[in-house]
Amino acid sequence: MSTLTVTARGQVTFRKEVLQHLGIKPGEKVELDLLPDGRAELKAARSTGTIDGFLGLLAGKTRKVATIEEMNDAAAAGWAGEE
Repeated sequence: MSTLTVTARGQVTFRKEVLQHLGIKPGEKVELDLLPDGRAELKAARSTGTIDGFLGLLAGKTRKVATIEEMNDAAAAGWAGEE
């Protein structure tokens, strides 16, 4: 169990090990759920993601145009753990 100190401004700082355990990196968000009996649950906030957010993600990253077959092959290789 980790003990945290609350500052005069009501802030706490989590130790690096705690953030690593939760998979939280600098700049990322956390979710805090208030539970009964004064307890709380802290977890990494994971974006649900939308297709709009995905579209154009790689735009401008390369000039190569891939065919559908090349994209399918790359996806299959990725799922198989190949590079």
